[in-house]
Amino acid sequence: MPIFEYKCAECGHVTAFLEALGAKKRHACEKCGSVKTTKTLSTFAAHVGTSSSGDSSCPTGTCSLPR
Repeated sequence: MPIFEYKCAECGHVTAFLEALGAKKRHACEKCGSVKTTKTLSTFAAHVGTSSSGDSSCPTGTCSLPR
C-alpha cells in the first residue's frame, strides 16, 4: 500500500497515511483534529549505492556480470 500525504486546511499540518489506492476515507489532522484535509502531491527518492566490499555487481558472486 502506498503512503499518501494530506495537508490540513485549518492549521497547515501535513500528515502521512498508509492507504489503498482509490480509498475514500476522510482523514482527520493529527494536530488539530480537523477533517478539512486535502491530498498533496508527494515526491519520493531512492538511493542506489554500492556495497562497502567493492563487489557491487553481484551479491552472490555467481553472476556472469563483469566486475
